[in-house]
This record gives sequence, C-alpha cells and structure tokens, in this order.
Amino acid sequence: MKKWLSYLKNKFILATVIFMVYALFLDENDIFTLIRHNRKLNQLEIAKQEVNRDLLKSRKTLRELGSKSELERYAREEKYFKKDDEDIFVIFEE
Repeated sequence: MKKWLSYLKNKFILATVIFMVYALFLDENDIFTLIRHNRKLNQLEIAKQEVNRDLLKSRKTLRELGSKSELERYAREEKYFKKDDEDIFVIFEE
C-alpha cells in the first residue's frame, strides 16, 4: 500500500492518471462514445452495401427493359399488370 502512495505523491504520475481518467471516461469523446460511433459506422457501411446492391439490380433491370416486349413481360410478371379483357390469378406458395 505504501508503494502505491509513493507513486501518487509524484505530481507527474498523478497528473497523468487524472488526465487518463478524464480522457477515457469524462470527456465528450470518451471511450464509450467512440465505441458507439464505430458500431453506427459499421451499420451504415452495411446499409450502403445493400443500397449499392439494389442500385445495381435496378440498373440491370432498366437495361433489360429496352424493348417494348421486355417492358410488357416485366410489367406482367413483376407488377401484375393486365390488359382490360384479362383476369389475373396470383398463387402464393406457403
């Protein structure tokens, strides 16, 4: 115990310990805030990758819809469009 007290009497070590406690726990950018920001950044990067994947898929679909027949096929299959004299039956598997 005396050994620890002798270290705390040194003003440089005491100032360093106080600074470290302040920087790690009491400052506006403490360790907990940094960890929280890092997690948020990782979540945003994952969301960015998903948006980029969706964008590539949409661009591919847009390129495929160049002709009128492809546009009509896409509208019927994906968006369930129909002509006036048709009936559409959608069957979902469970």
